[in-house]
Order: sequence, then C-alpha cells, then structure tokens
Amino acid sequence: MALMPRLRQLMRRPTSASTVGTRRPRSGEKRGDTVHEDALRAMLVDDPNDERAFRALAELVRRRAAEGPATDDPLAAPVDETEKQRAADLAVWALAEELAGHPKGWYPLVELGRLSLDDDQESALRRFATAAERDPSGRALAQSMEVLRAAGLPAEALGLGVGHWRARDHDPEVGRQLVLAAIESDRPLEARHHLASLVEHGDPQGVATLRTDLERAVAQAEQHRAGT
Repeated sequence: MALMPRLRQLMRRPTSASTVGTRRPRSGEKRGDTVHEDALRAMLVDDPNDERAFRALAELVRRRAAEGPATDDPLAAPVDETEKQRAADLAVWALAEELAGHPKGWYPLVELGRLSLDDDQESALRRFATAAERDPSGRALAQSMEVLRAAGLPAEALGLGVGHWRARDHDPEVGRQLVLAAIESDRPLEARHHLASLVEHGDPQGVATLRTDLERAVAQAEQHRAGT
C-alpha cells in the first residue's frame, strides 16, 4: 500500500494511549521531513517489523543526528566525523529501543543486537534470542544469525540457530544460515546433519532453491576436513 493512503487509514483509527514510535517535537525541523517522519512512524506503530519503513526512518534520524544543531557562530569548532557517526548510531539506537517495546517487534531487536554486538556481545545475543522468540516465521532468527556470521562469530550463530530453529515452521533461510554457520565453525558433520533436517522437514519449494549450493558447500567442507 502507498505511503500516504496507508497513513490516512491509520489516522482514522482510535487514538492509542501507547507512546511507542511517537515522534518527539524538535525545533527547526523542516516541514517535509516532519510529514515524512510522522508517516513512517505511523506505519511502524502498526507494524514494527516493516523493514522498509524502519530503514527509511533510521536513515532520516541518522542524517539529522549527523548534521547536528545549526549554528551561526563562526568561532564554533567543527564537529568531529567520529562524533557525527556516534550521534547517528545513538539516534538509530533510540529509535530501535522505542519500537522494541512493541510486544511483537522483532526487527528493532535485531537492529539493537547489531548495534550492541561490538560492545556487549552477551546483551546482543539476548536481543537476538528474544527477537527469534517473537517471530514465528524465522526471519528474525535468520537475520540474527547472518549478523553474527558477518561479525566473525559463526559458533555463536550456530548456537543461536540450534536453540531456536524449527525446520517445519521456519523459512528455509534459517536452515541455510545454520548449515553455513556450522561450516564456518569447522563442523562439517553437523552441517551435513542440519542440511538433512532441512531437506526432510523444510518447505520443499523453498529448500529446492537452496539445496544444490548447500550440498556443494558441505561437500567441500568435508573434503577440506579430510585433507583431500
């Protein structure tokens, strides 16, 4: 559904007492940005897992935070680029934290986990686990595992996946992430086991598009482990 018709539909609903996702008024805002932000926030209040709306709003608040407050003081020191990046990350953190208060909000938790992974791995893993528990489709689990693998933590991704994967119910992408995490953890036998479970219990149509590449990856890992 287009953005503005969606917003008008949301505005006709009875007002909620919840403040999750509510924009905090700020001075000096541009009219266009304000309307755009309100529309995105309305969509996220309705569905906190709308990834496109979240990314668009995150980019908006990140840009605003990086720009910093306007000043006409010629003697003001230039803002350090590192500080700009930190301010932008904190703005996205605050947004994700607001939306994570929604009882079904898993995508904001994945973002919080990603942002906190370098500084507090234990808290990040807890956020990923909570996100996985909130999402019956498995998308939260797959994305969380992908973040961990990209951060060079395949063993942690494997542990998260083993603890939450339901092959019959989840998107086959979860199984793919699990197999790859096992390979990257140098556990080809475990990778083979997870691949067999994916083929046996996963959605046949979804698995068919992944199986050939995964079979090849597992076979290569087994050969490497055997030293051939």
